[in-house]
Amino acid sequence: MDLPERISPPFSLADYPDIIDVRSPTEYTEDHIPGAINLPVLTDEERHEVGALNAENPYQARRLGATLITKNIHRHLATTLANHPGSFAPLIYCWRGNLRSNSMAIIFRAIGWRTRVIDGGYKAWRKYLMADLEPTISPPRPELIVLGGLTGCGKTRLLHELKNQGAQILDLEGLANHRGSILGNAPGSPQPNQKRFESRLWEAFRGFDPDRPVFTEAESNRIGGLQCPPPLWKRLGEGQMVLVELPLHERGKLLAGDYEHFIAHPDSLKDTLDGLRRLRGNDQVDEWHRQIDARNWTGFLESILVDHYDLCYRRPGSEDSVYSEPQDTLSLLTCHETDFQKAAADLIARYS
Repeated sequence: MDLPERISPPFSLADYPDIIDVRSPTEYTEDHIPGAINLPVLTDEERHEVGALNAENPYQARRLGATLITKNIHRHLATTLANHPGSFAPLIYCWRGNLRSNSMAIIFRAIGWRTRVIDGGYKAWRKYLMADLEPTISPPRPELIVLGGLTGCGKTRLLHELKNQGAQILDLEGLANHRGSILGNAPGSPQPNQKRFESRLWEAFRGFDPDRPVFTEAESNRIGGLQCPPPLWKRLGEGQMVLVELPLHERGKLLAGDYEHFIAHPDSLKDTLDGLRRLRGNDQVDEWHRQIDARNWTGFLESILVDHYDLCYRRPGSEDSVYSEPQDTLSLLTCHETDFQKAAADLIARYS
């Protein structure tokens, strides 16, 4: 039987609709090739067990590894892959493209499936992606339309409405799983690591039609714990800036909806706000605590906007902002859904 065919990046993902990542679940979660499914030949615990044994007895470690790998491949064949046809032609990879991926590929080829292995595995793919990230993100196309404005003015909501109406968007906060502020953590859902974030960015830009504009949101060079790659940060500063405006009381309403998980857990909210004592002072944070205890959500939300977020805002075109002077202004009267629908339609008409 022939050894599995090996391919090296770069290659078109469109040519391989079935990609299998045989690494452990933790390795897969940290980052993986876009579109790949995880069918581990060793679980996290098994990988640790084999590694620990290898330090003492390499031969016994290989025997244990072979036993576990065979068991897991059998499980995948009996479950996830049970109904796959003879024409199934997966692309398989592990960390370096050696033992784990070859083990599955050899068995698959014995079945009759035309199986290929990525030469160099995920490590080779990552090297290719990082080399390709800057030219993929770099100008001139697609044109970036950057939505700027004070916190709570509805930039993210407008971005999602633009997508609903067929526009191309780059949702950086969505890709980073963070709203970019002290209250920005998604409850019960951690941020991806830097590698995964960069892979998501690469995939997003690869999917854009270069002849159509891409709407995105003005962000700082850090989104939560993640760093905006330098070529993207540069592009954001060069994009066309649209300033979004919304009255303060409407911004408060919108913030109440976006951060309702904090309102539902006031003690957690107060603990989070304690991190602002050095920046905003004890008197201000104590006042926020009193408003929270009194369930004065309108007063608290408007105060956190005016007395914290607005003070952090770097107005586009100013010396301390990377963003250019706004070329357009979009003023919404309310945070009602219909206002965002009209605003999105207006933007699409302006920049189509």
